[in-house]
Amino acid sequence: MFKAAIVQRLLLAAPLTLSLLAQASLTVVAETAPQQTLPKPDAVQPTNLVAAPSETEQSRPTTAPISLGQVSLEQASSYTQMPPMIPVMEQATQVTSVSQLGDVKPTDWAFQALQSLVERYGCIVGYPDRTYRGDRALTRYEFAAGLNACLDRVNELITAGTADLVKKEDLVALQKLQEEFAAELATLRGRVATLETRTITLEKQQFSTTTKLNGLVWFNLTGAFSDRSVTAERRFANNAFAAPTRNPVTLVPSRVQREEPEVTLSYYSFLTLTTSFSGKDSLITQLAVGNGNSPANEFVSAGFFNSWGTPFLDQTGTLTAGSVVVRELSYAFPVGQSVRVIVGPRINFYRYFDQNRFTFFLTGATSYNSNGSTLSNAVDRGSGAVIVWNLNPQLRFTAAYLAENTEFLSPSGGFNTSSDPSAGLFNSTNTITGELAFSPSKNFNLRLLYTRSNIKAYNGFIGGSVGEPLPYGYADDGFGGRVNDANADAVVLNFDWLITPGFGIFGRYSYGSTEIDPVNAARSGGDVDVQSIQFGFGFPDLGKKGALGVLSFLVPHDYLSGQRFLLAGGGDGSTQYELEASYYYPLTNNIAIVPAFYAIWNPNSFSSNPTVFVGNLRAQFSF
Repeated sequence: MFKAAIVQRLLLAAPLTLSLLAQASLTVVAETAPQQTLPKPDAVQPTNLVAAPSETEQSRPTTAPISLGQVSLEQASSYTQMPPMIPVMEQATQVTSVSQLGDVKPTDWAFQALQSLVERYGCIVGYPDRTYRGDRALTRYEFAAGLNACLDRVNELITAGTADLVKKEDLVALQKLQEEFAAELATLRGRVATLETRTITLEKQQFSTTTKLNGLVWFNLTGAFSDRSVTAERRFANNAFAAPTRNPVTLVPSRVQREEPEVTLSYYSFLTLTTSFSGKDSLITQLAVGNGNSPANEFVSAGFFNSWGTPFLDQTGTLTAGSVVVRELSYAFPVGQSVRVIVGPRINFYRYFDQNRFTFFLTGATSYNSNGSTLSNAVDRGSGAVIVWNLNPQLRFTAAYLAENTEFLSPSGGFNTSSDPSAGLFNSTNTITGELAFSPSKNFNLRLLYTRSNIKAYNGFIGGSVGEPLPYGYADDGFGGRVNDANADAVVLNFDWLITPGFGIFGRYSYGSTEIDPVNAARSGGDVDVQSIQFGFGFPDLGKKGALGVLSFLVPHDYLSGQRFLLAGGGDGSTQYELEASYYYPLTNNIAIVPAFYAIWNPNSFSSNPTVFVGNLRAQFSF
């Protein structure tokens, strides 16, 4: 009778079997049990070992350093930054003695009672390191969660008709423990009920069980100003794409005068879908739409559209303003614990290479020329594969083969060649890139990048948006004649150093060489050798935690040899240089404003040109 009465009281006191089991699992096991977690998009956030993500371009912007082990859009935008390596999850293991749980005090009477129950019924699950985590004593709520598990285990035995397996003294101990921890058990029951309600609501409202949606929207108010007209090398005054023609006598490229443009207000947006099937892989599908044509594009020489004076996020990003395109499409998966492989028809080069905590396009320097090296890369988005190998916590090697498949280039113009059978994956503009990143501490990152490029001669010229390391512009045979496809090499050295929590420095040095091979065999070829230099200062948390001020000085292209081949970009031989100031200021976790100001001296490499000033005010929304 006594035993039956105890059992009856326990059963009446415990609609615990389901709810408390859920809470016990949540409190004790959740940290280590295998789950299908969705890695955040790789974009946004610069993919260095310990710095902020880069054109990942895709998760909530942050200026805080991250480590390889963290799962973090370009950085957005950016969803702009490489998927971090996801650590192998620890597996929960069955504990057969409370003495194995090192942070439970064996001097407490409750420990003695729980120890007996665990040893007899195997009712608590712990971690392989024999702790509940945190290197601290077990709280009463944590202990109550363990008690729940034992209550549920005893209830299961009774419900299964095996009550004889439950000893009378254990039922007495359970009754005493239940009375001692009655308040904690009641609180846990309430928390579980609330959690169940929230879970049901989430299941009804969630976008997908396997897919996470991130969004970024930008509004841009931009103006470009000069005190007089600007000389540009163009064939047609209102066309920044058609290659100039040469004067048959002087061989000087055709020139036009460009007047000051009007102020513009435009938008640009990314929607990124990150799907995971195993919790360790990620399928990235990023859509883009925009209508921007930044005012400085009215000043530039042919082939320099969306280069100097243009904020990276003040663009259309598509062939037709307002049309939606697939900007990224790739699948990433781990191979072992230290290697990650990315394959796809449209991989974003900048998600994996040439990142920098102070030039990440979502939070750092804002212009095309300051976001990354001006000599890299001929393939912005391409078909192929990337391999990321974490050699150790301080050293990472990344390699890629990409064939051009950029979303804003027209197939009718001969672009998107990797999906065109006439060129395909291996006979298109393509690049082979390797980058070694060294991070001796979370405050310092050094990256060395090398790219070998095979560049198609579109319309008989090398250059434009697929011409790097020729930094935009166009190259011919020096006489206005056509050239063959070109081979090119580029080296980039890139560093960022957070000297104090509120101050850091960064820089890039790039060198590139492009072979020029005339179609006319009677004309000699040669190389166009060019360098670019960037140096700047970063001011994290300036005025507010999460803010970032950046000053960037750069020489986007300094031609060392081969100027005679420059059909657009050579100017009168002067060197263009630029100064940029930007300030990322978060109003909330999801809204930021980013004012920026640029000054461009010797624009289009003409010393006779006036200085051009650009002002941009960006509103940034993330969700």
